Amino acid sequence: MANSLLAAGVWHIIGSVLLAILILLVMITIHEFGHYIVGKLLNFKINEFSIGFGPALFKHRNKRTGELFAVRLIPLGGYCAFDGEDGLEEPPEEPFAETETPPETPSESPSEGQEQQEGAETVLVTPPETVGEEPENEASSSDMPPTNLIEGGNSASEEHKNEGAPAPTKPAPGAFTEKKPWQRILVLIAGALMNYLLALVLIIVLFSGYGQTMIAVYRAAPTEEIPAEYCLKDLDILLEAEGRDLYLTTDLAKALNGKKAGDLVTMRISRVTGENEETKKYIREEMTVEVMLRADVSVKNSADLDCVYRALGFLEEESEEGTAFSIASASYRFGFFEMLGRSFVYSFKIAGSIFKVIGELLTGKLGLNALGGPISTITITSQVAGSSARGFFEISAYIGVNLAVFNLLPIPALDGSKVVFTLIEWVRGKPISRKVEAIIHTVGFFLLLGFAVLVDILQFV
Repeated sequence: MANSLLAAGVWHIIGSVLLAILILLVMITIHEFGHYIVGKLLNFKINEFSIGFGPALFKHRNKRTGELFAVRLIPLGGYCAFDGEDGLEEPPEEPFAETETPPETPSESPSEGQEQQEGAETVLVTPPETVGEEPENEASSSDMPPTNLIEGGNSASEEHKNEGAPAPTKPAPGAFTEKKPWQRILVLIAGALMNYLLALVLIIVLFSGYGQTMIAVYRAAPTEEIPAEYCLKDLDILLEAEGRDLYLTTDLAKALNGKKAGDLVTMRISRVTGENEETKKYIREEMTVEVMLRADVSVKNSADLDCVYRALGFLEEESEEGTAFSIASASYRFGFFEMLGRSFVYSFKIAGSIFKVIGELLTGKLGLNALGGPISTITITSQVAGSSARGFFEISAYIGVNLAVFNLLPIPALDGSKVVFTLIEWVRGKPISRKVEAIIHTVGFFLLLGFAVLVDILQFV
């Protein structure tokens, strides 16, 4: 029996981790598909669309377009490879010159005429000091264009090109850098837009199927100092605080921050008023109450919420891991149209919380140990997604919004940075050196990789 329970627990952990990897893979694939579909609509040349990294498990090349579709071994990413995306196929600064082919002299035989044409070409591409004597019956040098035209002088004709000069490296038609700046920007932001749209759909499914997840009081701390009518009670669901709709714990902190012990705050809650004898479910009623704070509220950062729960009277208990408050999460259903509106607002709230955390990191209000890298992300995702269907939708939506926002940040190697370089090119009328840009993105990629590893290490230090 014990072995069966242990095996079941192990398989649950493995399944949860695989589910977390699947969520990340789907989100990244959707991101790359956004780049792909907009690229196709704007006639970009695409070399490959790949799900995963490493050796290919499956691949198929479209014979008409030449695009390669592949599924690869390592399911931790993917990419849509546009032709010339690295921008290293830069044309030379000087325009490629064209010269006029010298007129032919009538010849006595076809073979002799061929020799005359070849001789004329030799004169054009050879420096003056290496030119030998001209064959008889050849057109004189005075009838021919000067050799300096090959190095960029004015062309005498557009019909014939100097085939002897080295051809410049130019991007193929449809190459990424050959497209107009606004088209490239649309392609670059399309990935983040797809992540956001998918997250929004998941939020709507979550809110309509399960209700919105709200903060609730699991157990309220008893007190004799404050009258009962000014206290929260067990199982109260918090809907509003000081006229502010509540979506995240940071909304509650923002509504109460700066208030003092003894202050009265207005809250809208859902309170249990009875129990249905047949269904054994609680009967709830929405109401507006005034709550007297039991402590000062001074929030330092997004992770500093103890003072909020203490002020509202959540039961505080000591454990081996430290102080814990008796908090619960509860699903609360709203009307259809209100649910739709709250879905959009909730998605914006998630995005805003990301910017808030970044700001607190830059100002030193929040330490790096509050973040998590790939390992931490998979760990948390597996725990939440494996707990319930509601948890699956919730963490998937959260990751989707996170990917959308993070990829649009102006950090080298991310889409947001590439958008910035494209905007600079649009304003200047010419790009910053493609090679310099490629180096910046490469360095940025390795710095991001190192940062991700660092924040994971800090979780265990």
